[in-house]
Amino acid sequence: MKVKDAIEILRPLNCLMGSLTVIIGILNTRIGINTSTLIFNIILGILTYFFLAGSGNVINDYYDVEIDKINRPERPIPRGSITLKQAKIIWITTALVGIVIAILHSFLFNIGYLNISMVIFMVFIGWLYAAWGKKSGFIGNIIVSISFSIGLIYGAILNNSNVPFYIYFFFLTSFFLLLSREIIKGCEDIEGDKNEGVKTLAIKIGIKKSTKISMIFAILAIAFFILPYFTNILNPIFFLISMVFGLGVVLYVVIIMAKRNLVRKDFKKISLFIKLGAYLGLIAFLFASF
Repeated sequence: MKVKDAIEILRPLNCLMGSLTVIIGILNTRIGINTSTLIFNIILGILTYFFLAGSGNVINDYYDVEIDKINRPERPIPRGSITLKQAKIIWITTALVGIVIAILHSFLFNIGYLNISMVIFMVFIGWLYAAWGKKSGFIGNIIVSISFSIGLIYGAILNNSNVPFYIYFFFLTSFFLLLSREIIKGCEDIEGDKNEGVKTLAIKIGIKKSTKISMIFAILAIAFFILPYFTNILNPIFFLISMVFGLGVVLYVVIIMAKRNLVRKDFKKISLFIKLGAYLGLIAFLFASF
C-alpha cells in the first residue's frame, strides 16, 4: 500500500467540504470567544471532522468491495492497491486519530465531554451505515443526512455547550434537504438497488409515494431555512440576501416534484438541484456569521 492510496481512500476533498459545516457552526457562535481560541477551535474542529469523515469513507469502501468491483473498479480496494485488512487498519487509525484530537481539544480548552461523546457517536453511525444502514433503505438515508449535518452542531458546541436555536434550524434545514435528496436518489437508482437488495422507499412503497415524501421533506427544509431569520443570528441582513438563491433552487425542485409521471432523467435533475440548493444553503449560513 502506497501513501497516495491511503490518502485517496479517505476522499480528502469530500472530507474538507464536509468540514465546512463545522466552520459554520463555530463562526455563528463566536460572540464572546477570543481570537486565538476561535482559531484553534476551527483548526482542531476541522481536523476532527476530517479524520472522522475519512474513516467513514474507508469503512464504506470496506463493506462495498463487491459492489465497487462492478460500479467503482478504479477505487483503491477493488483495483488491488489496498487490501481489506489494510483498509480496516486505516479505518481504525483515522477514527482513533479523530477521537484523540477531540479529547485533546476538550482538555486544552475545557470544553467538557459533549464533543467527545458526539465524535464517538459519529464514528458509530459511520460504521452502522456501512455495515447495515446502506441496504436498509430509509434508515440509511436518515443516517447519511445526520452524518453530514451534525457538523453544524459539533462546531457550535466547541464554542458553547448552550447551542442557540438557529444552529438547530441550520441542522434541520440540512438534514431534511439531504434526506429529500437521498429518497430521490433511490427513485433514480431503483433498478440497480433492486439487484443489490437495497430496500429503498422507492422499492418498498413505489416511486410516486416516495417522491411525495421527498417533496414534504424539501418543504420542511424550506421552512427551517427561513426560521433562522427570526432569531438572533449574527447578521440577519446578509443571511436574508444570501438565502434567496438557495430558497429559489429548492422551490424550483418542489415544483418539479409536484409533476406527474417523472422519469429517471427528472430524478437525476432533481438530485442535482437539491445538491446545489444544499451548497447555497451552507453559503447562506456562512454569510449569517459575518
